[in-house]
Amino acid sequence: MQASFSRPAAATVLAIALAAVGLGPAASPAAAATIPAGAGSYTDSRPAGTSGPTTNTGAPVTPKLTAAAKDRPVPTNDWWSSLAYQRYGDNPYSTPMYGHPLTYQATSGGLQVGYPTTPAVVGDGRQYEYAHKADLTVGLSGLNSPDTKADDWSDWTVTPYWSDGTRTLRTTIGHGMPFVYAKGSGGDARITTAGTPTVFADNGNVLGITVAGHHYALFAPTGSDWAVSGSTITAGLGGKDYFSLAVLPSTDALATYRKYAFSFVTGSKVAWSSTGGTVKATYTLTTEAKEGTERGTIQALYRHQWLHTSDALTPYTYVSPRGTMKVRESASFTTSQKGSGVLPALPASGGVDKARLTGYLNEVANASDPFSGAGDTYWTGKALGRLAQLVPVADQIGQPGIRDKLLGLMKGRLQEWFTAGGAAEFSYDRTWKTLTGYPASYGSDTELNDHHFHYSYYVYAAAIVAQYDQAWAADSAWGTMVKTLVRDTANPSRTDTAYPFLRGFDVYAGHSWASGHQGFAAGNNQESSSESVNLSAGLVLWGAATGDTALRDLGSYLLTTESEAIAQYWFDADQQVFPGSFGHDTVGMVWGSGGAYSTWWTANPEEIHGINVLPVTGGSLHLARDKAAVRRNIAEMQRENGGQAVEWRDILWEFESLADPAAAKAKWDAGNAGYTPEQGESRAHTYHWISTLDSLGAPDPSVSGDIPTSAVFTKNGVRTYSAHNHGATARTVTFSDGATLSVPARSTATGTGTGGGDPDPDPEEPGPSTGNTFRLKSGGTLTTATDGAAGADTLASADGVNRDGTPYRPTVYEARKVDGTLAAGASTAFRLRVDAGTKVGLAPQVRVSYDLTGDGTFDRTETFRYFATDPVAGWEEYTQAVGTAAVTGSLGNLKGGTVRLEVWNALGNGTSQVQTGTDAAVVKIPYV
Repeated sequence: MQASFSRPAAATVLAIALAAVGLGPAASPAAAATIPAGAGSYTDSRPAGTSGPTTNTGAPVTPKLTAAAKDRPVPTNDWWSSLAYQRYGDNPYSTPMYGHPLTYQATSGGLQVGYPTTPAVVGDGRQYEYAHKADLTVGLSGLNSPDTKADDWSDWTVTPYWSDGTRTLRTTIGHGMPFVYAKGSGGDARITTAGTPTVFADNGNVLGITVAGHHYALFAPTGSDWAVSGSTITAGLGGKDYFSLAVLPSTDALATYRKYAFSFVTGSKVAWSSTGGTVKATYTLTTEAKEGTERGTIQALYRHQWLHTSDALTPYTYVSPRGTMKVRESASFTTSQKGSGVLPALPASGGVDKARLTGYLNEVANASDPFSGAGDTYWTGKALGRLAQLVPVADQIGQPGIRDKLLGLMKGRLQEWFTAGGAAEFSYDRTWKTLTGYPASYGSDTELNDHHFHYSYYVYAAAIVAQYDQAWAADSAWGTMVKTLVRDTANPSRTDTAYPFLRGFDVYAGHSWASGHQGFAAGNNQESSSESVNLSAGLVLWGAATGDTALRDLGSYLLTTESEAIAQYWFDADQQVFPGSFGHDTVGMVWGSGGAYSTWWTANPEEIHGINVLPVTGGSLHLARDKAAVRRNIAEMQRENGGQAVEWRDILWEFESLADPAAAKAKWDAGNAGYTPEQGESRAHTYHWISTLDSLGAPDPSVSGDIPTSAVFTKNGVRTYSAHNHGATARTVTFSDGATLSVPARSTATGTGTGGGDPDPDPEEPGPSTGNTFRLKSGGTLTTATDGAAGADTLASADGVNRDGTPYRPTVYEARKVDGTLAAGASTAFRLRVDAGTKVGLAPQVRVSYDLTGDGTFDRTETFRYFATDPVAGWEEYTQAVGTAAVTGSLGNLKGGTVRLEVWNALGNGTSQVQTGTDAAVVKIPYV
């Protein structure tokens, strides 16, 4: 515990009026002050002896911004933050920035651009990375800038700025953008390549080059002409100030990309909604036409996005550390997902022994120090979180005395932190426009790290208090301080002059970043994705408890989006993201360049696996969606650990219970005597969690309720529905399977539902209704519909390695929620058209898999022999007649099941294509 300190409140009090509803905005203070915030307050000067943002040597640092941007709140904790936050004194430019598919690094001469396509496994096999390596540098002839500054930014784009007094350069770059848009003055456009380029197209102002095996197109204004001299390529701009380049998925894409070369991206924006259990988000780029009238553009979608869009995609793809990115020819796209539900606590069940649980609750409530000596923002937050989990549990089993004692402890500690001038307080930094708690920890002050981790616990705890004491949560009381923490970490406003929009959450990447400065060769990183989700869950509960539906829906969007990102990028749920050479089923940390089986502080497998689980709350239910991934995760932990969990056994028991409640209960029964709970956990909460799920069954995320505070559990085919109604009047909650549940005001209700049945297909993700023949549809779906457009998808190269029998970067098509009775004597059949063009030695291969119940575990896989294509352009037919190479598992009736077809190149060193949307692109399953 850090030593306590105190200092008098500032003599001058500056009153700043926050809006009575919403989060503000409020003006930044103009002089040192204690700033009232309802019944609470914070300061705008740091406590004596403490630090704000510094370089790595401890020198104070200020934002590196142009004059145009100097008054805007700096979005630290982003994929490009090193442009604005100079962590290293000898690097006034940037560290590598991972936009995907492109990577970037600012230098004195301009912007390095790379497209890493081959992963390296490093660190004794514990990390995979697609490290930045420059293919070329975008600049101006003679440019030699002393630094690079952030000039403009939007939701997922940024514009770096260079000036050497004679020449100026701006480039706009972003997530999912294959283009780099440049505006310059004082010199010719200059592209410097890493090696002598091969020119594959020369059309004057349009030049196609190949560098290091990657294809690029360079675009200068009409009337200009690119000149190639060794590794230097230049073009006069003819009085204009713009040029662009794009990385191409193949040389034949040049004509398509050329259409959008002068449709310059000027901004990016996400708009979200959460209605009736469905979360939608639309991602839009704004553009301006530098030549002609074209205002469209090209975007590359991450896996977590293209899995949930029905918008048309092209056959083009890119390689990235997040798996295959798919290309859309449009300035916008929309995703739609079932919302991830949040409950204040798991519902009441007959599996809990109330007397035993009361004893465990008293252990916490009557502890000599319920906060375990915590003094800084993080460990205080963990202690608040531990108490917050027990309040609704005590209430549930009829222990109001324990409930109120816990609430009193939480209120007291929150109010200490929410009042300036004591041993613990929050301080606003006017230069960096951020709120920092002191005592700080883990670089939350000097590096602006982890604010969303630390403050998540305060917001979540405040939400539980608000559930029982609305007066405490009023803006005139302590609600304004809670909202101020939200403004710092998850501000929904783009016009707030005091805090940036969604500081830590990267809306396009689908998850948060932890480092404030992003000063690493591997880009930014996030370790504890579950603590990021804890903030989102806290927003759902706080918004619901206080009637702030906009904030509630923001939390639902953040949670639902990050849930898919966690499943794909931390847990590799579909086994389509991690490189085949990486020998792990999960990562403890995601980096811009890849992922690592590690944590910041230990190589202990229990903590590597557990850090993306804790804290276990009613916001953790989303993890149950991919039960096979949970099982693989636990199995790997035990292999790496040499046995069952010891140090973090409670966290990992709770995690396992999301997939296998009975197995977790057996481990609890055998190992709960004498263990020490993880510091954010308690024996009471672990017992309640495991016993409840053993009684009700694992969460069933295939069904969602029409309010965010609802969830469903399934055991032996029986569903139990639960919802919490924070409102002042009773309401009926309707679930996506048709079941309804009546919920009294300010209460949790649990039951088997009225009118429930098998869930209907999500209207945004249509499942099959009739028939057993499915067409392959670009975008990754199998559909019984026969009216779709014909197309083709690109199959990734085998990279010269024999991939026979093992899917390698496969193109995947799925039909979900499939019902069917196994047909006697029938077998899987397929008819595909494939084409390798003129490439020699390629061989597409197919695997068909069946998940009979839709629980995430494939019960049957059938791998067919590969089909050797000829080097003659034109479609060839590949069918099941080649025979199976391997079969595992058994078939049975499909009940809400999943059918998956994977196709990949088993041999060769080039891409090929598979036809989609025709009657020659089908799989027929052996069901009626």
